[in-house]
Amino acid sequence: MSKIDLLVIMAHPDDAELCCSGTILSSIDKGMSVGMIDLTRGELGTRGSGKIRIKEATAAAKVLGVKFRNNLELRDGFISDNEESVLKVVEQIREFKPRVVITNSKTDRHPDHESAARLVKKACFISGLVKIKSNKNNNIQEPWRPKLLLYSIQNNYVIPDFIVDVSKYFDIKIKAINCFKSQFYDPESKEEESFISTKDFMRFIRSRSIELGHSIGVSHGEGFTSENKLKITSIDNLI
Repeated sequence: MSKIDLLVIMAHPDDAELCCSGTILSSIDKGMSVGMIDLTRGELGTRGSGKIRIKEATAAAKVLGVKFRNNLELRDGFISDNEESVLKVVEQIREFKPRVVITNSKTDRHPDHESAARLVKKACFISGLVKIKSNKNNNIQEPWRPKLLLYSIQNNYVIPDFIVDVSKYFDIKIKAINCFKSQFYDPESKEEESFISTKDFMRFIRSRSIELGHSIGVSHGEGFTSENKLKITSIDNLI
């Protein structure tokens, strides 16, 4: 597998669709190569199952047009930055050599999101250390550290460092989210209602997108915070 530009690493299938799929679509439209990694199968979710969510994630990946979508099958609800988990993520980073990584929010309602952010931060750093050894298919991997680590904004509002205009891609974003039929609002579902399966949750997703877009003068936006200082080469980049 050749290098990619952007690697999105999230705790659960559907995390990326909810918080940064517009950015994924925008990046691909601008010629960037994008891959996705789900840390868990989301098997502890009130609705659906790990098997169902894997199928839904595959369908959503096709809608988004990413190069690949892998699942590391870490234990849902118990994501940790222990050595075993970190090295699994390191293997992925070294295999795909992304320039940019997007992960979950540092501060959020779901503890797995915060744990994933810590895990990915640690893996991005460890991946660049020469003395940390890893291999893939019996091949020794070279060290690699992404240039930029970004955190998404999820349930809890976080003041963004920057906002991406995703107005052009919002309808496709909703189509990708709707691939997760087991998780979100479905009037025909007989399963127990969950926090994310209500009409109000989808209204929240739309409202957050409109709010972030409004703050930069567009219809829809997705916000991010950055682990690194952001570099620009010209004031014109900000206009």
